[in-house]
Amino acid sequence: MIKKFTLLPILLTMLIAGCAQTETGGEQVDYEETKKMVVDILKTDDGKKALQEVMADDTMKEKLVMDQAVVSSTIQKTLTSDEGKEFWKKSLEDPKFAESVATSMKDGHEQLLKDLMKDPEYKGMMIEVLKDPEIEKEVTNILKSKEYREHLQKVMTETFESPLFKAKIEDILIKAAEEVAKGEKAKEGGEEEK
Repeated sequence: MIKKFTLLPILLTMLIAGCAQTETGGEQVDYEETKKMVVDILKTDDGKKALQEVMADDTMKEKLVMDQAVVSSTIQKTLTSDEGKEFWKKSLEDPKFAESVATSMKDGHEQLLKDLMKDPEYKGMMIEVLKDPEIEKEVTNILKSKEYREHLQKVMTETFESPLFKAKIEDILIKAAEEVAKGEKAKEGGEEEK
């Protein structure tokens, strides 16, 4: 009985022999006829079964399927190489590319942060970081810095000069004046009754 794994080499030998230029009964077997014959063989149940057995073999799988470690290593080397860094630097200078990358990653980042904020361990770590005297000192120094004050002043000036802000303030002042006027009328009405 022929072993199942020897069926493929026999099939390949027949293919190679069929591709060789030979004369059968005075006629030359051409490439198209051989190709058709091999395809027909592979379409048969025996041909399919032989291919399935070969593909099921572990050593064959190892040779055909890329090793994940190799793939990860290759990607990492490519992305962290000098050429890879240069590619990302140039690519991210393009506003449309940078926007598409940021947009594609936005949902993932937001979800990651939301998940982390629900995690008690992460919350505790954040609180510990913020309670750290050195961090508090740094934040205080930043808030007291000249640059921050100038920035805050600029933001406030821009806000006060905004037409929307002016309209809101005007509405608030008008409502306050109306309430004061109503209050005075109510007082006057109450004094007249006495």
